[in-house]
Amino acid sequence: MKLDTLKDLYILELKDLYSAEKQIIVALPKMVKAASNEKLAASFKGHLEETKEHVVRLEKILTSHGQTTRGPKCKGMEGVLKEGAEMIEEEADEEVRDAGLIAAAQRVEHYEMAGYGCARTYAQLLGDKEGATLLQTTLNEEGETDKKLTKLATSVINLAADK
Repeated sequence: MKLDTLKDLYILELKDLYSAEKQIIVALPKMVKAASNEKLAASFKGHLEETKEHVVRLEKILTSHGQTTRGPKCKGMEGVLKEGAEMIEEEADEEVRDAGLIAAAQRVEHYEMAGYGCARTYAQLLGDKEGATLLQTTLNEEGETDKKLTKLATSVINLAADK
């Protein structure tokens, strides 16, 4: 895709986020299964449902611009998720693995927040008010997920891992 305008970059970013979210939908059930802490597993399950809604929002924005969801695979998310998959395979104490899973999940959240923040700013500059609102909603949800993971890590998981 040739990038001549900010709108071209906006569409590319939306497609990249779409690819990232689709990859996360595949990865989250594996994280649920790997988590030994019930609250952590429940958090991953809840975020899976939220992620499916993120995909719907991105489809809506892309459709409003006459675009499909087809685009290159998000290589950044692929790499971040590969690291998370490696954590699942590590020979580790359950509590230590859970702490590692939270770290991996937070890397995912931070990557997404960066992408959604940029896309939202592009939407605002381009006058795509509905897109900006939808992207901000997702950005807020990603931030809340990150905060929930931090709270779970600092109140339970990391303490159990530090025995």
